[in-house]
Amino acid sequence: MASASSLLSEEQFLCSICLDVFTDPVSTPCGHNYCKACITQHWDTNDVCKCPLCNKTFNRRPEVFVNTFISEMADQFRKSVHLRRSRSANREVAKPDEVSCDVCTDTKLKALKSCLVCLISYCETHLEPHQTRAGLKRHKLIDPVKNLEDFLCQKHDRPLVMFCKTDRVCVCQSCTETDHKSHRIVSLEEECEERKAEQGKTEAEVQQMIQERQEKIQEVKRSVEISRKDADTVIADSVQVFTALISCIQRSQAELIGVIEEKQKTTEEQAEGFIKDLQQEVTQLEKRSSELKQLSHTEDHLHLLQNFTSINTGWRPTKDWTKVNVHHSLHVGTLRTAVSQLEKTLSQEMKKLSDVELRRIQKYEVDVTLEPDTANPTLILSEDGKQVSDGGMWHLLRNVWNSPDNPERILRYPVVLGKQGFSSGRFYYEVQVGGKTRWSVGVARESIDRKGLITLSPNNGYWTIGLWNPNEYVAYAGTAVPLLVREEPQKVGVFVDYEEGLVSFYDVETRVHLYSFTGCSFTEKLFPFFSPCLNDGGRNFAPLIISPVNHC
Repeated sequence: MASASSLLSEEQFLCSICLDVFTDPVSTPCGHNYCKACITQHWDTNDVCKCPLCNKTFNRRPEVFVNTFISEMADQFRKSVHLRRSRSANREVAKPDEVSCDVCTDTKLKALKSCLVCLISYCETHLEPHQTRAGLKRHKLIDPVKNLEDFLCQKHDRPLVMFCKTDRVCVCQSCTETDHKSHRIVSLEEECEERKAEQGKTEAEVQQMIQERQEKIQEVKRSVEISRKDADTVIADSVQVFTALISCIQRSQAELIGVIEEKQKTTEEQAEGFIKDLQQEVTQLEKRSSELKQLSHTEDHLHLLQNFTSINTGWRPTKDWTKVNVHHSLHVGTLRTAVSQLEKTLSQEMKKLSDVELRRIQKYEVDVTLEPDTANPTLILSEDGKQVSDGGMWHLLRNVWNSPDNPERILRYPVVLGKQGFSSGRFYYEVQVGGKTRWSVGVARESIDRKGLITLSPNNGYWTIGLWNPNEYVAYAGTAVPLLVREEPQKVGVFVDYEEGLVSFYDVETRVHLYSFTGCSFTEKLFPFFSPCLNDGGRNFAPLIISPVNHC
């Protein structure tokens, strides 16, 4: 029986309103068909009910029902159109970069499969025999590829259908009977399955690496966020510090100007009083001078003699102006007082800043213990590896007698290193130094000279500070840089930022920054450095003690 699509044209299954295949088709009394929704909406939006095709007018709105027969035919037509379109899609003309059918003569259609036996690519139509005929069904079909010659054995001109595991190459059936006869041969499918299994492992490794890198991305993002928060905190702290300093400077300047202006006002008032008195005396003297001039020009001798005595008597001023001076102030003391107060405020703000810094870096605390293998033979280490002191010559002789030298041991100076080395990141530890007359602490690089004389300096691999002589604290920066220490440190904090190239020291008790090595370029592992120095006949026997951090 012929299908609906072969008996009727496409236009007969289209609604004249929506121009698409009927959906729930209904018929009007005049015999024309529409989608139920289309004709209903048409009549709802018009005042008169009439047929859109023949314009027949209906006095009353007709009651319409779905035409089951037309609906079924429309469904079959819709399926037929879909099938034709699907087949048409599979019969696409091959594009320049696509594999074309080798059988097509006129228009080259897109190939659907390639046959490794026939070494020909087929479109859907020409592929049909391979899907229906028993002999052709056994042929090996693959997704269409160009250069099917690459699938042929160059020596025997036969398809490469096997794989030699011994030589790790693809071979044909003739190869397995000649050159590769005694080799381990498997089918391409078997080898592909094995490779896919390996590929699965590789894919798992790739996914693992992807996951690790994604986690690293998140870690970097978190680090950036932490850095941003730290930067915001530092900015806020700096704004607070500089605001206080600016306020102090402005206040000190205003007070200084006020004091100077008040002194200047007093000086000006004093000067005005002097000037007023002097002007009064000048007036009196000018009057006396005028009287004397008049008297000197008179020819009346009797008048001159009678008035000369009265004019010449009592005219001299009584105040000695040679001893009167207006004092102008240099304001040196006033300026010094203002600057001294500013210096005091600056010191207070610097102390606050050091306290903030110390609280921020103490979170990088690490557990440091002493490494006995590096200790100079004169040193005495506690069992827990947290204390070190110099035992003197007796301890040296006992150690040399009882134990052989170690390549890591430091021989010429009373020094011991920490067990833990650091080649990245940040770390912080604290050392009690109270009660000692000499000491030095800091960090040293791994490659320091452990057998020769030690000169503490960054060029030799040491970043340290210490007490050199009583009340003489220095940073060993190539030359001894004096440290301004108001109180003798009892506990010193050591902080290292490897990537930043920073080594900083703090007086933990007073919360004061002591010194920083900046702009350092670290290229190898750093170890905590401790030197209790010589015991000086027992006067410097107190130990250096690695102490836990007391977080504020």
